[in-house]
Amino acid sequence: MSQNNSCILYVGLDVAKLSLELNLAGKSHSLANDPQGHAQLLKLLAPHPHAHVVCEATGGYEQSVVRVLHGSAVAVSVVEAGRIRHFARAQGRRAKTDPIDAAVLTAFAQAVQPAPTAAPTQQQERLAQLSTRRRQLIQTRIAEENRSEHYTDPLCLRQAKQCLKMLQRQIQACDQAILKLIEADAELSHKAERLDAIPGVGTVVAATVLAEMPELGQLTHGAAAALAGLAPYNRDSGEHSGARHISGGRRVVRGALYMAAMSAIKHDRILKEFYLRLRAAGKKPMVALTACMRKLIVLMNRLLKDKNFELENKNLKISLAI
Repeated sequence: MSQNNSCILYVGLDVAKLSLELNLAGKSHSLANDPQGHAQLLKLLAPHPHAHVVCEATGGYEQSVVRVLHGSAVAVSVVEAGRIRHFARAQGRRAKTDPIDAAVLTAFAQAVQPAPTAAPTQQQERLAQLSTRRRQLIQTRIAEENRSEHYTDPLCLRQAKQCLKMLQRQIQACDQAILKLIEADAELSHKAERLDAIPGVGTVVAATVLAEMPELGQLTHGAAAALAGLAPYNRDSGEHSGARHISGGRRVVRGALYMAAMSAIKHDRILKEFYLRLRAAGKKPMVALTACMRKLIVLMNRLLKDKNFELENKNLKISLAI
């Protein structure tokens, strides 16, 4: 932000499905999470040009109000809910109500001073929705396939077959819409083309990463790995040296990278050698595969950040030095 941090008024906003709880300059305001409530929110914030709203990621209920705040040029940060709960516990706050949660959000923002969440472009927002819809359809298809294995009644079998055909058509429609959206946008098309050059990364993985991690290409390599939940964290105390574990991050991106890494260690010589070297050193299969996933996300970030960086013969030779 351009203004000095001392001028910023941090504002906690607790978001629920139907309601908003605003903690503004020490006062609580209860609003509806609908267009009328959003208009009231903007009216309350209007006298405070340096207001910076902080809310939790609440599974999508925050999206409409965040969209309104971005549209009105109000700085807003969407923070992982777990960070807020840990902060509240560190303060000794056990009670949980909407006004208390809004006050905790304000205190968290004052202490941490989170960076504003960038507003997605219209194309990025639609890509994220299509990617989410495709993933939900696949999950539904898997559930239906599992259920249909146990049917013996002809009606149940016929309905399951019809349902699976419908789900497959809808998945294909999402795939086509994603391809058209990427092809129609020059920036997305260029990014997808760069990512698609990586072994194991196809159109679906590239679209998922671009939709779920729009920050990619603007991060340090360590931040990219951490945001994907692929950064190993120490567990040491005194003379004890514990095993490193990954934690947090964006589960959807991690799932896409898992599939990409599984393909890459089979078909890319360099990454396969890297994986086998880790296994020979005593690393468990999932640990070695996670290291490959981390190489992939770091390479993706490098490719999108540095326009002059190129893969050699479409292998990961350069990336293994990162």
